[in-house]
Amino acid sequence: MPRPIQATIDTEALRQNLARMRNAAPDARVWGVVKANAYGHGIERVFDGLRGVDGFALLDLDEAQRVRSLGWRGPVLLLEGVFEARDLELCSRLGLWHTIHCDEQIDMLAAHKTQEPHRVFLKMNSGMNRLGFTPPRYRAAWTRLNALPQVDEISLMTHFSDADGARGIAHQLEAFDAVTHDLPGERSVANSAASLRMGAEPAVRGDWIRPGIAVYGSAPDYPDHDIAHWGLQPTMTLATRVIGVQQLDVGHTVGYGSSFVADQPLRIGIVACGYADGYPRHCTTGTPVLVDGVRTRIVGRVSMDMITVDLTPVPQAGMGSAVTMWGRAGNGQILSIDEVARSAGTVGYELMCALAQRVPVVVD
Repeated sequence: MPRPIQATIDTEALRQNLARMRNAAPDARVWGVVKANAYGHGIERVFDGLRGVDGFALLDLDEAQRVRSLGWRGPVLLLEGVFEARDLELCSRLGLWHTIHCDEQIDMLAAHKTQEPHRVFLKMNSGMNRLGFTPPRYRAAWTRLNALPQVDEISLMTHFSDADGARGIAHQLEAFDAVTHDLPGERSVANSAASLRMGAEPAVRGDWIRPGIAVYGSAPDYPDHDIAHWGLQPTMTLATRVIGVQQLDVGHTVGYGSSFVADQPLRIGIVACGYADGYPRHCTTGTPVLVDGVRTRIVGRVSMDMITVDLTPVPQAGMGSAVTMWGRAGNGQILSIDEVARSAGTVGYELMCALAQRVPVVVD
């Protein structure tokens, strides 16, 4: 039989999370953000669960072609815009909307020959200091675009750096509104955190929200709030089985470096999962895991192909017992990907995107 590890993508959870985001920002349209191969889930695997979006937002032309090949005829937005002039030819052919964040992209568009004018999203750098025109330069960029016959409608966009933290979004929203208050065009400013925390405010939800991580069942402001607080469901479950059992006496060590030393007799399970499967190597003793749906902990180091877990809370567990590394166990118990990520000193985004190619994935 194949190695007993598998990731499952939960289509109904995707639908529920999408509905939750709509409720958080009433009257706004929703971009389904599927960049990074749908946050590691796979664009093709999440498509059915996200059919209810108003458009798909992504990064590159390959992802855009994949969405179109699935039969999607609605809006598709390139969040970073085009990278070279010839990309605009495919934008014309596939009917893609694209972001404009620098003068060079306006130059490319001005030289582009097209039968149909393009829908563009003009991005402001309101304080994130990655992509976009600074507030003093934003209106000049809008004026240039508005004069081009290659441009149809101009939408207005920015991205928040601290929607999930104490600093908040007020300073960026103020900068954005000060420049755009009298400009025509739809607005899109809210990511997952802004939508959940402040989506009831018209200035925040705008015309389009861009929820990413929340749609995939991760809390954008964890550990301040978890997915239960926001009414989100895990969309990816990484599950495996116990493939061996060892009995430890006091003083016995576990794994490379002997980093764990038993201070009492202990029964441990060896689990078919490791960093070569995408599980974080930095997870240490105490990282939570579910065995037969019961919460327990990792002991010792994560190795390439195996992890060792404490079976004390699950005395009936043994060879073949089900292990949930993150997600939903068979008995309905949930171990959020955020909690595992925190043990590794990272965020749920990284764990989703790091799922290894050797792990089989099924869609439920």
